[in-house]
Amino acid sequence: MTDLIRILVADDHLIIRQGLRLILETGSDFELVGEAADGAEAVRLCLEKEPDVVLMDLRMPGMDGLTAIEKLHIEQPQIAVVILTTFNEDDLMMRGLRAGAKGYLLKDTDRETLFNTLRAAARGETLLRPEIMARVLSSVGEAQGAQEITELTARELEVLRGVAQGERSKEIALRLGITERTIKAHLASIYNKLGVDGRAAAIAVAAQKGWL
Repeated sequence: MTDLIRILVADDHLIIRQGLRLILETGSDFELVGEAADGAEAVRLCLEKEPDVVLMDLRMPGMDGLTAIEKLHIEQPQIAVVILTTFNEDDLMMRGLRAGAKGYLLKDTDRETLFNTLRAAARGETLLRPEIMARVLSSVGEAQGAQEITELTARELEVLRGVAQGERSKEIALRLGITERTIKAHLASIYNKLGVDGRAAAIAVAAQKGWL
């Protein structure tokens, strides 16, 4: 039997949480382990329930979703966060991805895209819809003038290309004949050189530079 992907939903609207619960129940590999009405409750429940993935709204009373993502990224980096929001705002999207989110979905997304994004996040991957990636690239392009990006080494490019193809760190390590720890060190170096905090933003920068 496949291990269930443990999901926590954070949204201040009860009807949204109830709707997501019903949708997740139709996926045989998902288990809803908790619901939060604000960011602070989401952070607390993550400590208690230890979900694999959090579906996080950005605009909530008290602690907002962005602050919650930043706290989780520092305190519980093993938990993947997927932003689920009504608002189609590039600035919020980029801030969320830079804060460590693995994906970004609008609340009118279809069931299949939701499930695929959750599964990718649970595997430690980032899955962005083409239109979202296009906007990420546009935002990155606008920011390029602010700083000069250090070129990556040949091995770092190999690692980043593997990430862009959806490979996990373990799979990249096996293919390149190096350890998973070395892959993580390469990723840390890549993020530092590109001035980003996660895979999605790194892929966006590399694509914009024509490296992929």
